[in-house]
Amino acid sequence: MKIYKIKVNGKTYRVELESIEQVSTVPIKEKRKEEPKKILSDEGGKRVVSPIQGQISNIKVKVGNKVKKGDVLLIIEAMKLENEIVSSFDGEVAQILVTKGQNVKANEPVVIIE
Repeated sequence: MKIYKIKVNGKTYRVELESIEQVSTVPIKEKRKEEPKKILSDEGGKRVVSPIQGQISNIKVKVGNKVKKGDVLLIIEAMKLENEIVSSFDGEVAQILVTKGQNVKANEPVVIIE
């Protein structure tokens, strides 16, 4: 043990500090992020792109869903605001290219509609 003197608000205190020889650690499991899906083919399909950079906070559609122009496909969070990404086309969701929590860049494809 080591003894130190400290002064707080003009008053002196005597403090004893104990040395710790070992530090216990707890292993932390890393959360695996899902890899973004690669575009299999957009032949016959149309890409919906993210208009802004941000993080995908919610995916509102599933593969096979019928959508109309203006339907909300997903929500992207940017600068602490939630922005709706809407379909630019009528059709069926062929592929979802992003996962919840994934960061996307502006003009990055997020959904393919056939």
